[in-house]
Amino acid sequence: MRVLIAEHDHAIYARLLRQAAPELEVLTSGDSAELARQAADCPVWLGQPDLLATLLRQGHQPQWLQSTWAGITPLLADGLRRDYRLTRAVGIFGQVMAEYVLTYILGHEREVLARLVSQVERKWDHRSGQSLAGRKVLIVGTGDIGQSVAQFLLPFGIELYGIASSAREQAPFVEVGSMADLPRLVGEVDYVVNLLPNTEHTHDIYDAALFKQFKPTGLFINAGRGVAVVDADLVDALKEGHLAGAVIDVCRQEPLPQRHPFWTAWGLLLTGHSSAPTSPALMVQLFVENLKAYQAGEALRGEVDFNRGY
Repeated sequence: MRVLIAEHDHAIYARLLRQAAPELEVLTSGDSAELARQAADCPVWLGQPDLLATLLRQGHQPQWLQSTWAGITPLLADGLRRDYRLTRAVGIFGQVMAEYVLTYILGHEREVLARLVSQVERKWDHRSGQSLAGRKVLIVGTGDIGQSVAQFLLPFGIELYGIASSAREQAPFVEVGSMADLPRLVGEVDYVVNLLPNTEHTHDIYDAALFKQFKPTGLFINAGRGVAVVDADLVDALKEGHLAGAVIDVCRQEPLPQRHPFWTAWGLLLTGHSSAPTSPALMVQLFVENLKAYQAGEALRGEVDFNRGY
């Protein structure tokens, strides 16, 4: 079987895939014209959605496309064909995302940035550090990644709350509410972690009205999608003290424009979409497992419902 790889790191993916499945004919190129020529006669594609969307726009048609990103927004653009099977990257981001979230929760709890300022000012900072035991964390988006983050936070004695498309009982969460419960729950927790995907229902959720419901001591972490946040409302909420701080990994436009207010917003830390990079080795392992299922006519991990957008 022929497999087309469309990735900026295509050489790494090609080497790993040839090692894992030497029976495959692996096609790839750093030249866009050559990549398009190869796509014309290749039924299975592996790669990043922005590059794959370009091939779709050129009229090429895969039978199955495996995204190397968890998000597949470029492939959902208007006018692109949807008559193929699409799977997104699942099961490979849990630990690295949990490490990201834990880094900034601990940093906030231990006031790392404030201590750095004290050091620059040559002030002996002997304030007591706080523990995570008993702290409450709300994970907005309790899917594959959200569940993994919750499992990693649990041993620290954290009380876990979640938001999903509908309220449900789901371990290890104390409560999983629906989106209608979000205004109540953000006011009851110490940390709000947004992990929602980009769909038509997840735009502009974090607006002025919602930020007013936060605890003044609360920290907001957005590692989901930038479109979930009304940028100006977050900047104003931080300025007015509706929440203590924000860690923003994802933005509506990336890289962030030089004049964007996030650069100078009080209490806001930018992390440059670095929360959960794709591991080529883990991605190839997932692809090979899915390929076996695809060839056997079985269900694929991470298969996308085009109507839902994930």
